[in-house]
Amino acid sequence: MLSSEHQAPDDSCMTRTDAEPRLSSAYWRLWWAAGIDNIGDGAFAAAVPLLAVTITRDSRLVSVVSAATYLPWLLLSLPAGALVDRHDRVGLMWRAQTLQAVIAGVVAILAPFGHVGVTTLAITAFGLGACDVVFSNAAQAILPDIVAKPLLHKANGNQQTVTMIGQLFIGPPVGSLLFAVAVALPFGTDAGSFALSAALLATLPRRPKRQLDHPPMRTEIVDGLRWLARHRLLRTLALLLGVNTFCGQLGNATLVLLATQTLHLDARGYGLLLGGSALGSVLGGLVNARVVARIGALPALFTALATNVVVFIGIGLSPDAIVLGALLAVNGFVLTLWNIVTVSLRQQIVPPDLLGRVTSVYKLLGWGLIPLGALTGGLVAHRLGLRAPFPIAGAVRGIALLLAAPVLARAAKFE
Repeated sequence: MLSSEHQAPDDSCMTRTDAEPRLSSAYWRLWWAAGIDNIGDGAFAAAVPLLAVTITRDSRLVSVVSAATYLPWLLLSLPAGALVDRHDRVGLMWRAQTLQAVIAGVVAILAPFGHVGVTTLAITAFGLGACDVVFSNAAQAILPDIVAKPLLHKANGNQQTVTMIGQLFIGPPVGSLLFAVAVALPFGTDAGSFALSAALLATLPRRPKRQLDHPPMRTEIVDGLRWLARHRLLRTLALLLGVNTFCGQLGNATLVLLATQTLHLDARGYGLLLGGSALGSVLGGLVNARVVARIGALPALFTALATNVVVFIGIGLSPDAIVLGALLAVNGFVLTLWNIVTVSLRQQIVPPDLLGRVTSVYKLLGWGLIPLGALTGGLVAHRLGLRAPFPIAGAVRGIALLLAAPVLARAAKFE
């Protein structure tokens, strides 16, 4: 058990689903929607950098597209969290997915005619990212409404597994193959997956409104900020996430250039390389509950982050695609473990009516530096070579982990 600072709300805050021994049908509809959506996302994620490198070989411009994807987390996360706590979460989710379908469909129409440049790709990435800010906050906040607290690790593990299968295992190879056939195909596939996911999400049960009159949005945002600021463990994890995502994007922003220029992979090979990360991610999603049960949530976090430091340094030294793929698989495993444990902790600890806002603050701190990491990675790769970003990122991650270790160790004593 965690100390009083880290305890989840008492049983009075739990929903009726807490008494159910199995995951509900509503959860499985959410799971299917996530699976369909993420296959399209994976195809899109593989196609965008491949299209970018056909437009420019400048690592700085390639990194701009990557930065634009995550810039909405810095600009829009806080108001999105307030929207999630004051409006119907299901409605926000399916409407966001519908808008994403339209955006991806426009790119599918424009790409074959050569009307998509770096600027268009960056605008597209920003638009999809803005919708994802709303969707992601709502999806994490709605899970405790349809899943019993004892099943949250399992439910989050299932969600993370299907996300990794779609985004990294099935989607990228499919996207790479479709891109090789026709530029428009992966973008059209993503548009279709968004539309089908939106249709499934629209069938989820609505959360009953608890109050009709809301305080000003600024007040609601401040409430979320104050709650997270006062919680030492979650505050530390959010800051640690910020450093780690900055470093992750510092390396990954130019991974496509490392793979295609340094290791001489083609479009199909790049998609298969990403499949290595997916294998590790899927395994992490399947075994996370066992790992946590055996060693505890916080020791699992520390082990995952320490492993990640070593892996990132190794990625920059990879002599060939096989070694790189193996290291990406280990990276996928530990990142999945980290994500599942931290999301479950938030869902267990944060009061339900604050979950959207606290999650938005958490992600602002955790993901807000990703655009800067992408731009920094592009500059480092341009000046020091395509291998340099990864060991630099690994070293910074190691320093951050050492600084956070005392807080994690103290919290683990009360677990």
